[in-house]
Amino acid sequence: MKNYTKLFNLILLIAASAVYSQGAKSIRVNLYGAYTFEDSFDSYYDYGNYYQGQLQDGFQYGIGAEFEVRPNSFIEILYLREDTNAPTQYYDGGIFDKYADFDVAMNYVLVGGTRSFRKPGSAIEGFGGFMAGLGVLSIQNPETNKSNSTTKLAWGLKGGATIWASKKVGIKLQAQLLSITQSIGGGFYYGTGGAGAGVSSYSSLYQFTLGGGLVFELGK
Repeated sequence: MKNYTKLFNLILLIAASAVYSQGAKSIRVNLYGAYTFEDSFDSYYDYGNYYQGQLQDGFQYGIGAEFEVRPNSFIEILYLREDTNAPTQYYDGGIFDKYADFDVAMNYVLVGGTRSFRKPGSAIEGFGGFMAGLGVLSIQNPETNKSNSTTKLAWGLKGGATIWASKKVGIKLQAQLLSITQSIGGGFYYGTGGAGAGVSSYSSLYQFTLGGGLVFELGK
């Protein structure tokens, strides 16, 4: 986790340096809301251990601050969260398979670059971008009330359009792909049930979202 935190701090420092050196030509605040689709995960590894489950669909929300460092080029710092559940079946070397419907909280802290394009006089502004940072995943077994958490590298892609209702307020329509790399592992959720030391096999999560939100142009 320390290595991921150091990497994120480096990304944040580079972004802050770019904003400071170029000067923010405008500042935007983005309020996000989106529907996330289901994603399955599984892994099989030594000694017959395995796990397989599905992260359920849900609602993701968040907020971002976007700084225009060059004409039509933005740097954004954003936070996203989703609360969902993950029905999971696993075998940890015992006699019987185990099943749990885990409560899952997913948090993203990301820094991204966005490029926009807009015809003169048009109210529609297209955009696309890339993000990187940290994914913090927390899990709880509702049957035992035991919990665990992990912090991993996260990245994302996004694209869409903003429809400006006025010079200061816009409606954002967006498609997005987010991933937390090597996030679901036996050591992660076995920890909520007291089993499975030394489990190291991981499965990355991918979340495709459709949604959008509101954009507020604050000016320089």
